[in-house]
Amino acid sequence: MSNFNSQSTPRSRPQSKPLSKPLYKNRNRSLAQGHFNRIAVCAKWLLLCLLIIPVAAGVIGVFLPAMGYFPAIGANQFDFRVFAALFDVAGIHTMMWLSLFTGVVATVIAALFAFVLLSVFYRSQMLSRLQIVLSPFLVLPHAGAAIALVFLLSPSGFFARLFTFNSSAIASANEGVFLFDSYGISIILALVLKETPFVLLMAISVMSQPLIREKINGYFKAGTALGYSPIAIFFKLVLPIVFPQIRLPLLAVLVFAVSNVEIPLILGPNDPSTLAVAVLHWFNHIDLSMRLQASSAAVVQVGIAVFAIIVMLAVEKGFTFYGKKWLQRGKRHVTDKAISAIAYLLLIAYVVLVVSAIYTLVAFSFAKQWTFPNIIPADVTMVHWNTVLDAVLTPLSNTVLLGVSVSFSALVLVLLTLESEPLNTGKTRASLLLPTALFLPLLVPGVAFLYGLVWFQQLILKDAVWFHVYVAHMVYVIPYVYLSLAVAYRKFDNRYVMVALSLGKSPMGVFFLVKLPLLIGPILVAFALGLAISFSQYLPTLLTTGGAISTVTTEAVALAAGSSARLSAAYVVIQAVMPLCGFGLAWWLSNILFKPSTTKISTNKSSTGKSVRSV
Repeated sequence: MSNFNSQSTPRSRPQSKPLSKPLYKNRNRSLAQGHFNRIAVCAKWLLLCLLIIPVAAGVIGVFLPAMGYFPAIGANQFDFRVFAALFDVAGIHTMMWLSLFTGVVATVIAALFAFVLLSVFYRSQMLSRLQIVLSPFLVLPHAGAAIALVFLLSPSGFFARLFTFNSSAIASANEGVFLFDSYGISIILALVLKETPFVLLMAISVMSQPLIREKINGYFKAGTALGYSPIAIFFKLVLPIVFPQIRLPLLAVLVFAVSNVEIPLILGPNDPSTLAVAVLHWFNHIDLSMRLQASSAAVVQVGIAVFAIIVMLAVEKGFTFYGKKWLQRGKRHVTDKAISAIAYLLLIAYVVLVVSAIYTLVAFSFAKQWTFPNIIPADVTMVHWNTVLDAVLTPLSNTVLLGVSVSFSALVLVLLTLESEPLNTGKTRASLLLPTALFLPLLVPGVAFLYGLVWFQQLILKDAVWFHVYVAHMVYVIPYVYLSLAVAYRKFDNRYVMVALSLGKSPMGVFFLVKLPLLIGPILVAFALGLAISFSQYLPTLLTTGGAISTVTTEAVALAAGSSARLSAAYVVIQAVMPLCGFGLAWWLSNILFKPSTTKISTNKSSTGKSVRSV
């Protein structure tokens, strides 16, 4: 018995200890995994709420006054008299037509220009250089691009100085050919310059996806073997693959072009203006009864956007119908020389515009006296910059504070939302709502819900001005951050995750120690993009704060309305430098964090006398 007890006691102890610790660790690991999964799912629902609730509340807040319900002025009955009064306003049909015409034409031209550039350069090293050339217009806010065009195309602007050598040829500003014209040519030009780089980069991001890139390479080899030229291969084989993937971003560009405020406010005609500019003036009118007219006009703006989308889809159907017939003809070449010439002319035009805009803005900001037709200022001074630097501190700090807080919050929500995607084994409500919610703020005109959102914000948390502008910026920043980061996140090699989990790391540890370090480059780029989007917001900042919080963009637009051209130029320079600093910082940090460590190889002698290489 003693022998039995002495043998049984040691056997019972080793069996209990090794079994208890793994069970305890597994329990903690499962609890941590459950907590992290719940956090990710909650982040997805919070993201959906930030996208859907403000837009829905804003649309309701605009629709009620449009139907005659506005208790602040004693209007408590629903009727259609507000719309009848709106259509009796002088020039209302011209406003509607101008908004529709400029938006649709600018979007179609921007898409065609982007496809022409892609067809010529998509198989060459010029594509990366093309992105560098177009990036200044991509990061420059719409208001800054419009002000830059004023300096270039005005009757006494830089191009007039280049091609006119007689001071008597100066016309008044209202007689300019490309500025303030009744057909909106200047609006179309500015929108095309701004939206072509965006459409191009969206197409490039689609073409860089592994499956699509592999399919494109296969089609290119097959087309080359059949004798098709690279340009013909792009239009006949590549574009039908790429276009369905960028249809929603293209429609978002269309809605923005139809309802944009900054560019028509600076470059467009005043009598009558576009409908979105008229809505802005009516909402800011001192007479509160004009809110009814403004609300009904905002609802009409939604109708114009919907009709523009229908027109765009009809244009797409027309191109598809013609493209099928064209494909059946079997032509191996597609006027390659003409398309190549157009692409190189576009590239040269962008280079000229970028260089001219930079030179003109910098020269105007330092010019003491710059008489026409001199190309170089007669004298320079720091007076304008001193004035701007004294006044820009508060708008600049507000802009940076808003941009950093909004972009960081959007980045955290997007990362957790993307992390929650593998948790959805089936089609959940959140996963079904997400694609629609992402494009909801981009497909609903800003003037159609921002004013209603302001009305709701005045009813709830009236004094929380910073919170209101924070929410308004988040609505616009989240979609771009998500679209920028989703491709890189979904291309992540999950074998790293499997190895880390097999080594005992929790899902939270894998997220922070494996995924985030390996995706730091795309994460920093998405953060910089969020900064650029937040920096450029004019209408959300102006409406939600009522002018109480000034930013660099709101000050630049206000100065462009009738102050000194030199002060406006200085503000535009600051507008352009801020997003470039964000992208430059992201590029620098990604290079620093991904810099490979240098290894030293030294030769030592071991105790046996043989040389040993050590790293």
